[in-house]
Amino acid sequence: MKGLIERYMSSGRGAQPEPAAVEETLPDPDTKEEINMLKHEIEVLQKGLRYMFGARAEEMSLDELLVLEKHLEIWIYQIRSTKMDILLKEIQQLRNKEEILTAANQHLHDKVEENAEITNLATMITNFPQPLTIQNEIFQY
Repeated sequence: MKGLIERYMSSGRGAQPEPAAVEETLPDPDTKEEINMLKHEIEVLQKGLRYMFGARAEEMSLDELLVLEKHLEIWIYQIRSTKMDILLKEIQQLRNKEEILTAANQHLHDKVEENAEITNLATMITNFPQPLTIQNEIFQY
């Protein structure tokens, strides 16, 4: 992190502003306090990440461990919420798909019954077997 800040400061963007501009941009005491608090929290989180990836957690203070625990609980809550949202969307998609498939199945079932009734009705009315060929003058020899 320090290397990144040093590179930024050495580039043209990080050049020191003129003294007159510094006086205009000095933050009030409340802002300074908030900045310091945020810096401390960032340091604790960075330290926590280092410890999570293999460094020794015994070196952390109780306050640092409590802050890290609080952030981990927040992250777990957010992860679980996102997971539940995704699962609920998938369940809804599957229900929609089930409705579509049920409607298609019912439509096909109705068509099969309709065709079966027509076939049974034709044989019941005539009670004669259906000829396989069409009697026509063209086919007479």
